[in-house]
Amino acid sequence: MEAYCDYQCRGRKRTPLNGYEKLWETAITDYGEPLARLAGGYEADPDRRQDLLQQIHIEIWRSLKIFSGKCSLRTWVYRVAHNVAASHVLRNRRIAARLVSLDSLETELVWGDGQADADRTRALSKLFEMIRRLKPLDRQIFLLYLEGESTESIAEIVGLTPSNVGVKLHRIRAILIRRFREGDVYAAERSKL
Repeated sequence: MEAYCDYQCRGRKRTPLNGYEKLWETAITDYGEPLARLAGGYEADPDRRQDLLQQIHIEIWRSLKIFSGKCSLRTWVYRVAHNVAASHVLRNRRIAARLVSLDSLETELVWGDGQADADRTRALSKLFEMIRRLKPLDRQIFLLYLEGESTESIAEIVGLTPSNVGVKLHRIRAILIRRFREGDVYAAERSKL
């Protein structure tokens, strides 16, 4: 644990910079792709998504100065990322949510031959739009679930009990299934979770 700076040594030059660099490299190597997907779950616009991802990376780098090792690096990275993303959503709450344009779909998604690929792409786009409209905590829980995290792991990251996370996941899945079947992407604005 010498390489990590904790609360007691913050501000001292006791920890070499290369310790942070190694920790940073590990965090980005191990969690870079999930962080990109997380940013996509919070932001539909490709340019703003890239800005959000960059801000997440910056805040993770900054936060490593106070990382104490009391939780896993994975937990730390996800907590920081979700806090940054939630702040991003709150800052942009006044701006009307933007739908994914056809131009951005063409640049982001690889269109295959056939109706099945087009249907799958539309369904995924619709699902992510519904996820973006969830409450911040529910969105955080569901995105972690989609990343394959266990309920115990999600509970540790968001600060709830595992049973509470399980109940929330059950309710979120039921609501998303119902909204998906109804074809109503905007139902989140009319009903409460």
